[in-house]
Amino acid sequence: MPANILAQPVVISRDQHNISRKDISEHALKVLYRLHNAGYEAYLVGGCVRDLLLGIKPKDFDVVTNALPDQVYKLFRNCRLVGRRFRLAHIMFGREIIEVATFRGHHDEEEPEAKHAKRDAKGMLLRDNVYGSIDEDAQRRDFTVNALYYNIADFAIYDYANGAQDIERGILRMIGDASERYREDPVRMLRAVRFATKLSMQMDDSVRKPIREHAHLLQNIPAARLFEECLKLFTAGKGVANFELLTEYHLFQQLFPLLKSYLTNVDEPPYQMLRQTFADTDSRIQKELSITPAYLFAALLWWPLQARMEQLMFESGLPPVDAMNIAAADVFARQVQTVAIPKRFTIPAREIWQLQQRLERAKGRRVGQLLGHPRFRAAYDFLLLRAATAPASEREQLEKLAKFWTQQQHQQPHVTPSDDRTPKKRGRRGGRRRRKPSSKSESN
Repeated sequence: MPANILAQPVVISRDQHNISRKDISEHALKVLYRLHNAGYEAYLVGGCVRDLLLGIKPKDFDVVTNALPDQVYKLFRNCRLVGRRFRLAHIMFGREIIEVATFRGHHDEEEPEAKHAKRDAKGMLLRDNVYGSIDEDAQRRDFTVNALYYNIADFAIYDYANGAQDIERGILRMIGDASERYREDPVRMLRAVRFATKLSMQMDDSVRKPIREHAHLLQNIPAARLFEECLKLFTAGKGVANFELLTEYHLFQQLFPLLKSYLTNVDEPPYQMLRQTFADTDSRIQKELSITPAYLFAALLWWPLQARMEQLMFESGLPPVDAMNIAAADVFARQVQTVAIPKRFTIPAREIWQLQQRLERAKGRRVGQLLGHPRFRAAYDFLLLRAATAPASEREQLEKLAKFWTQQQHQQPHVTPSDDRTPKKRGRRGGRRRRKPSSKSESN
């Protein structure tokens, strides 16, 4: 048993905590009560309990039970079973999904059920369908603040690792040995950073110190999973804080290896552009404005794109347009090996890049055409970002260009970007019909 797991949980009765059923998703309550009424144990667990105690509205409500996945499936017609690494039940209520997990147990290679768990040579869990009791489940949680269980039977919180106390103290501690837990699942290092910034907590030394040594283990994580982690890190309003901590602990360099050489000097334009990108995204989130990961990735990979373009133009004599198209394909082909950015974001990111050249060359009627382009607003914002963080030798020219496009928007306010989601139709001669203008625009 991990040293910081209590022999008996601290029971925080209903009159001693601030969680009310009115703050819990009605769908989560339906799941909890149906499991309870069927004779199973049912708890809210982890982040949602932690956030409710902190007065934060949870984005998701996770449930844990002693019912096996197949038993959960039989109780809910709107259920589907997912996951290979660990079997889960997803209860579907329209767009809301309540995730139900069975209590996890310990791995014992000498026991017959060990066949349900599998590790690789470095200790990372590849399959984890080992079930147990709530006590064992608490020992398998990552951080003490996530080993909190809200019991629908008596409305009490069961605290297995003094997590409530750590929330009050603002300390993020790992359950068990951090190095071992990072080897089991290297994504826990990213979670440590994200929780520290989201919850305004300080990482305990035992959590913080092993991270640099184990940062390289992120290379073993599927690129698709790291993309999802990037969205959590950089599109939730804490992008700057996460960027700085991830860089300090050499985790950002594992996510974006193409950017390693641009992180050595915080005063240089590439680093300043990266930081400003996250600052702008955080600002838009705080103002409840829309963001798109396409803009974020376009900004993050701009400097590797420029380096590859210059190489192609110098070595092959390619014109800038061709060099950019080839460089864009090369840069994304390399980046998706670590973070699997979907095409729904790489395609618009490439358009934002391509529009930078068109913004520089546009004259006459083409100015109005660009103002109506569905990616114009994102490209314009990206131009402003470039002007604000450019090297001194380029800043004056970019500022002049940004001023020109700002003026054009004031002079031609009737021209608005068309909606790129409008279905494309063919005219009688096979040409594309002009898309209807819309007030919708896309920005970062």
